[in-house]
Amino acid sequence: MQDGKYVIMCVDDDPDILECLRVVLEANDYVVAEAGSAEEALKVFKESRPDLIISDMMMEEIDAGTNFVKELKLLGNSAPIYMLSSAGDNLNLTTDFSQLGFNGVFQKPIDNDLLLSILKAKLK
Repeated sequence: MQDGKYVIMCVDDDPDILECLRVVLEANDYVVAEAGSAEEALKVFKESRPDLIISDMMMEEIDAGTNFVKELKLLGNSAPIYMLSSAGDNLNLTTDFSQLGFNGVFQKPIDNDLLLSILKAKLK
């Protein structure tokens, strides 16, 4: 937490996605920490110690998202991590995202109401 507000870290190599997430999250009293790559995200993680992380699965490299999650575990992360993916709505049915280290999946474009309801439920 920062100034009594939950910190959400958003990681995506698409600046438009980051902007959309920031606008929605800040409008709902969350603090947003952003990163445009997995490498940058590790630095931001150490500085911000987020309460929840939303990370793109495929950034500069195909498996950058899963490698990022592995690195977070090595750093002692205990915050829930949600995958951000444009791979399609069936991803929840065809992929065991928990084995990849994710707590859930958000599909692009993100349903803002779903995003906010999950954040509210996870950050009690």
